[in-house]
Amino acid sequence: MAHVLVVGGGVGGLATALLAARRGHTAELFERDTRAPGTALDRDFFGWRRPAVPQATQPHALLGAARNVLRDDLPDVHAEMLRLGARERHELDWFDERPPARPGDEDLVMLQARRIVLESALATALRGEPGVVTRYGEPVTGLTTAPGVRVTGVTTPSGAHQGDLVVDAGGRRGGVERWLTAAGCRPPVVERHRTGLAYFCRWYRLPAGLTEGPRRPWTVTGGAFAGCAVFPADNRVFAVTLFVHTEDTTRSALRHPAVFEAAARTFPPGAAWLALDAEPLSDVMATASLDNRWSSLVDERGPVVTGLVPVGDAIAHTNPTLGQGTSLALWAARRVARTAGNDPGSARFAAEYHDWAVRTLKPWFDYQVVADGAIGERFATRAGRAGTAREVAALFECALEDPEVMRARARVRHLADPPARAYADPQVRARVARWLAARPDYEPNAVGPEREEWEKLTAG
Repeated sequence: MAHVLVVGGGVGGLATALLAARRGHTAELFERDTRAPGTALDRDFFGWRRPAVPQATQPHALLGAARNVLRDDLPDVHAEMLRLGARERHELDWFDERPPARPGDEDLVMLQARRIVLESALATALRGEPGVVTRYGEPVTGLTTAPGVRVTGVTTPSGAHQGDLVVDAGGRRGGVERWLTAAGCRPPVVERHRTGLAYFCRWYRLPAGLTEGPRRPWTVTGGAFAGCAVFPADNRVFAVTLFVHTEDTTRSALRHPAVFEAAARTFPPGAAWLALDAEPLSDVMATASLDNRWSSLVDERGPVVTGLVPVGDAIAHTNPTLGQGTSLALWAARRVARTAGNDPGSARFAAEYHDWAVRTLKPWFDYQVVADGAIGERFATRAGRAGTAREVAALFECALEDPEVMRARARVRHLADPPARAYADPQVRARVARWLAARPDYEPNAVGPEREEWEKLTAG
């Protein structure tokens, strides 16, 4: 049994502490915020100021990979989310009649909820876990170390706290890199890719008596310079999101609610959901200057430190376009909990965790980098219709009509199969080829407004 110290009380930190306790370890969680998430969802979501968690009020996608961790390892958390109003949607329900089930289809279920619903469910479970001590309002200020350099604990304003393993769940803005430098460690190996994308979202609630929005369209749509997506969540709440390049001259205008809605209505998902006369619940919320960031505590010489491992955004911060963040965080939290008893202060433990992360998390990080690079380049040049490979765009369009192609797309979307495997299937390739052959004039990314129309409505 190990004593695990968790730095940060977000999704990754809460899950790590809870999963570790369920595996027979003890855990202490340190969070700078003075309070835990509660069950007053709207109050916490819209009224709780959380400057250290700027993404808290942005839409979150709980993919099948995240749902599987909850269903298999934390069924009480999964049940609590459903009790709090989360909804489940199977990807193949896009079609009027769901195609015959195949093994693995059970993994293609989206858990639709705001981030606060997951945080609340995790916090509720954690409060009932006897092996966990939560220290809210107690920020970590540094690390205690032994020769090696081996991390042996953390320091806070109340003093030093010792443990067998320290887990960095403090996100991409945490202080661990600075603390490691102060301890004399070699620097982490950081890989960073700027996305050049800015996001604008507004939250709404469906009218009384309407429990669901349109079954479709719900998917992300994008043209040569902008995109739109709708995120159904819990308790009749949904978000409409627009995204553009950070250098787009119309960007600042999208903060105005009337301009935002006019722009969103030029895309099929935005038009369909905004036609429901839903109640606005927020102003337009913006976020930008995001990057895809991979941080490794192992370099060419081996581990730069032992006794410390990162989870969540501390190791793999991914841009929200694919919604992978929560899934990758829960995978890492589960890995830590399952292995924390295996000599966690050793170089072997650090190296094995790194190897696992490179095998399990890094391919999805790399996929995000490629996807965001393509979107960013398209938006920056406004040449998406000519510049995007027809075959790639056609696969996504074909999936909306062909259940077999949709199944392949969904297995990638929910992190069940890598793209190289799912999209290389001969049957999938043949179906997409036939779809393209029947549409010789098909142009990728033709959804959405023309630039002249966009500039007129944003100028207004």
